[in-house]
Amino acid sequence: MALTLYVDTQRWRAHLRSMLADFPGLVPVCKGNGYGFGHDRLAEEVARLEVDMLAVGTTYEAAAMRDRFSGDLLVLTPYRRGEEPVPLPDRVVRTASSVDGVYGLVGARVVVEVMSTMKRHGVTPGELGKLRTALEEVRLEGFALHLPLDRTDGTDAVEEVIGWMDRLRAARMPLDTMFVSHLTAAELARLRQQFPQTRFRARIGTRLWLGDHEATEYRGVVLDVTPVVKGDRFGYRQQKAVGDGWLAVVAGGTSHGVGLEAPKALHGMTSRAKGVARAGLATVNRNLSPYMWDGKQRWFAEPPHMQVSILFVPAEAKEPQVGDEMKATLRNTTTQYDRLIEY
Repeated sequence: MALTLYVDTQRWRAHLRSMLADFPGLVPVCKGNGYGFGHDRLAEEVARLEVDMLAVGTTYEAAAMRDRFSGDLLVLTPYRRGEEPVPLPDRVVRTASSVDGVYGLVGARVVVEVMSTMKRHGVTPGELGKLRTALEEVRLEGFALHLPLDRTDGTDAVEEVIGWMDRLRAARMPLDTMFVSHLTAAELARLRQQFPQTRFRARIGTRLWLGDHEATEYRGVVLDVTPVVKGDRFGYRQQKAVGDGWLAVVAGGTSHGVGLEAPKALHGMTSRAKGVARAGLATVNRNLSPYMWDGKQRWFAEPPHMQVSILFVPAEAKEPQVGDEMKATLRNTTTQYDRLIEY
C-alpha cells in the first residue's frame, strides 16, 4: 500500500516538447530529488529530448549523472577553493562566481556567473578588469545570469540582462553564449533580437518538469478506517476526537515528505491573514493535511507518522473505505513517493 505519483505520460511529454519549442537551446535542470521524478527518470526524458547539455546542482550530482547522460553536464553550484575533489569527466562544465574561483579552475571548462539583483553570488561589475586576465587560464563556455522570480519593484528582467551585456561588451568579454534563468519565451525573443550574435540558453527546472500541473498527481491509499464519536481518545497522545466521523489511516508520512513545508513568502494582506489563521489553529493541534476527500481538504487528526498520516473525516462526508485513494497536493521537490505509475 503506497503513496503513488501518477503521471499522464503523453500529456507530460507534450508539455516538455512545447517547452523545447518555446526555448531553443534549453538546458534542462535536474537537481535535488529530480523534481519529484528522480534522476533516473529525468535522464530518460532528457535523452528523448535530444538536448546537448543538462544542468545539475552539485559535483556529486554530476558524478551520479555522468553514466545516465552522455552530453555536457553543467554544475550550477559555484566552485570554491578547498571543496572536496570529485572525479569528473571533461564534459563537465563548472560555474565560477568569483575571480578567485576562475583562477582555481585552470584548464577547465567554465561558465562565469555575474551578480544579478538576486544578490546571491556572482562577479560584480568592478571585478571585470581582473576577470579578463583570469579567463586566459580557462576554457570559457559563456556567462550566466540567475534572475529573481518576482520583480516587486516593477523593474524589467530584460533590461537587467541588457545592462550586463553592455558591461561585458565594454570590458571586451566574449559574448558568444549567455545562460539565463527565470525569463519568459517572449523576453528571450527580445534579447535574441537585440543581440543576434549571442546564443541565449535558458536553464529551466520547475517550469519544465512541473509546468503542467494536470499531468501529475499524488495519491495515498487508505489503509484503515476507524469510526469515532466526539470525545473518543486516540493516537500516540490520546487526543480527543473533535466530532463524530472516522479516523482514516492513509499512506504517506514524514519519510515521504508529508507534513514538511518550506517557508513561504507572503504577499498582500489576504495571504498574511491566512498565515496568521493557520498559525493560530496549529497552536491547538489543528493542521490541514495535503489530502483531499469528498471534495475537501481534510485535517490531520494528529501529526503525520513516518510512513502514514491519520486524518479526521467528519460524519457528514462520504465514508472512506480501505483501498480508496486520496489525492494529495504535495511539493514535488520535497516528496519521496513509493511508486510511480504512468498511464
